[in-house]
Amino acid sequence: MRTLVIGTGGREHALARALSLDPAVTEVHAAPGNPGIAAVATLHDVDPMSGPSVADLAVSLGVDLVVVGPEAPLVAGVADAVRERGIAVFGPSRAAARLEGSKAFANGVMEVAGVPTAGSHTCTTAAEVAAALDDFGAPYVVKDDALAAGKGVVVTRDRAEAVAHAAACDRVVIEEFLDGPEVSVFAICDGATAYALQPAQDFKRIFDGGRGPNTGGMGSYTPLTWAQPDLSEVVLERVVRPTLAEMSARGIPFVGCLYVGLALTASGPRVIEFNVRFGDPDIQPVLAVLDSPLGELLLAAAQGRLAEVPAPVFRDAAAVTVVLASAGYPESSSKGDVITGADLAGAREGVDVIHAGTALADGDLVTAGGRVLAVRALGTDVADARATAYAAADLVSFPGLQRREDIASEPLGVVEGASLR
Repeated sequence: MRTLVIGTGGREHALARALSLDPAVTEVHAAPGNPGIAAVATLHDVDPMSGPSVADLAVSLGVDLVVVGPEAPLVAGVADAVRERGIAVFGPSRAAARLEGSKAFANGVMEVAGVPTAGSHTCTTAAEVAAALDDFGAPYVVKDDALAAGKGVVVTRDRAEAVAHAAACDRVVIEEFLDGPEVSVFAICDGATAYALQPAQDFKRIFDGGRGPNTGGMGSYTPLTWAQPDLSEVVLERVVRPTLAEMSARGIPFVGCLYVGLALTASGPRVIEFNVRFGDPDIQPVLAVLDSPLGELLLAAAQGRLAEVPAPVFRDAAAVTVVLASAGYPESSSKGDVITGADLAGAREGVDVIHAGTALADGDLVTAGGRVLAVRALGTDVADARATAYAAADLVSFPGLQRREDIASEPLGVVEGASLR
């Protein structure tokens, strides 16, 4: 099987590496990729936002499967362009990608499908925002209705902050605050059938203790030994299958990864948000413990025959990912700073260094984005994996490096989702 991964970040590096370990995958290509992905895939200089360019590349390489990693190309319809050329794509159509591209659309689908989620109001004027904030009260949850790279949400008790965030958006969704730890469940979908992967938890805020502004994610871990054992099946039954049925009823079947961001409330799991791709970094530890061939799973979903392949299985192990971010992140990022020690960290047993915002300059590995690297480690349990990940992360250095020191540290990992951060 020849595969092509579209994207440049840590998610794409983790996917490319997992595909390279699948015995059925003979070639892994990536576009445009990064220096880390280059170690496991052949890179191609293609604009990931250009559907025709991606489709032309896929045809020229003779690939069997294209995996579109980031949300922006999916919302732009890149998957549609590739499918029109007769190549299997793991990733939803432009129409189906509205589940992430528009919070209002996703909330409408969930309402009709009976999916447990927060109450919400979609607002376009200051008066509507004020009324919605009055309706739900503090804590206020204000979401940009458009794509915002994981940073378009404000959760605060400060009404002025909530109003200011709403004013900076063209359209916002004001939601009821869901009190409970937050978890991520990824569902592999072929439009009708779905398999859930092992749950993970992502740490969104920049500072220890769940403080500071939202980021794209500063670390993650799996398994969640404190969560209900059947959480994945509950999410399939109550969230994913009803959503797939409603999308099919609308004539826009969902094929790809449906990310379900959940709050585990006192009344049960409730959906915070949908994404239409694997989360980053929360998919990284999940892929580390996946004991099934990834290529076979994604190809079967892309071809609408997921029920023909076994459900994914996971090894009896834990994995922890610690993100190393550049100076100024998440408001800005520092580029061109020389990175040292990444090779030493990656040489440790049970450790992978996942590249996100990196580049090569005059033979040096340098920073090229906000989240620069992720150090991922396997262990016998979460504590073991956490110790290994941080010991390896200690070997990596670059000017202005930022990282959290409390990733996967219990009981903080349980309660972070319930805090206002």
